Amino acid sequence: MIRVALVDDQQMVRAGFRMVIDSQPDLTVVGEAGDGDAAVALLRTTPADVVLMDVRMPGTDGIEATRQVTALPDPPRVVVLTTFDLDEYVVAAIGAGASGFLLKDAPPEEMLAAVRTVHAGDSVIAASSTRRLLQHVAPMLRGAAPTTVGGGTELAELTPREREVLVQMALGATNTEIAQRLFVSEATVKTHVGRVLAKTGSRDRVQAVVLAYRTGLVSPADLLRDA
Repeated sequence: MIRVALVDDQQMVRAGFRMVIDSQPDLTVVGEAGDGDAAVALLRTTPADVVLMDVRMPGTDGIEATRQVTALPDPPRVVVLTTFDLDEYVVAAIGAGASGFLLKDAPPEEMLAAVRTVHAGDSVIAASSTRRLLQHVAPMLRGAAPTTVGGGTELAELTPREREVLVQMALGATNTEIAQRLFVSEATVKTHVGRVLAKTGSRDRVQAVVLAYRTGLVSPADLLRDA
């Protein structure tokens, strides 16, 4: 059973999310909060696997709440919800440690898929935002890179093939696209992705992509060439 926490300042929105989530046999809502401070307090005492976090709330907003929640011991994965498909929200959410980003008006089945996908260790970013996100985040990550390729201990254990897979992940490719580009099966790609996450200590694909740019394995120029 996947345990879900709902954080939104609108009670009707939370009620709608709860109705949809609790209708699923593999999902259950374990708690609700109406603002960021309440969310952090809730998640300190209530175990959850995935948090649906509104980005715009009075007081402590969803970005800061995400930062605090992902810093907790054994933290849940956070999917940030917003009514605005704006790059700055996506960048801020991922920078705060979110595993996903989804528009609040997405169809219910898309929200449910996001919860399950993030719980499985994959990332969820609205398709329309993926490339713009990478274009915005990559230069900032590279500029703050403390390590370089070859010297970065986080990447030292990766095989050449695993590095190839990580590069493709950082370019925004899906598992299907990676399989086509590397001429392997999708099942093989999933295995490689799992090993990349394990060896780099990344909680999910988003963290692995951030690491790829931060260490210089991939640069913003690579992203532009791949466009």
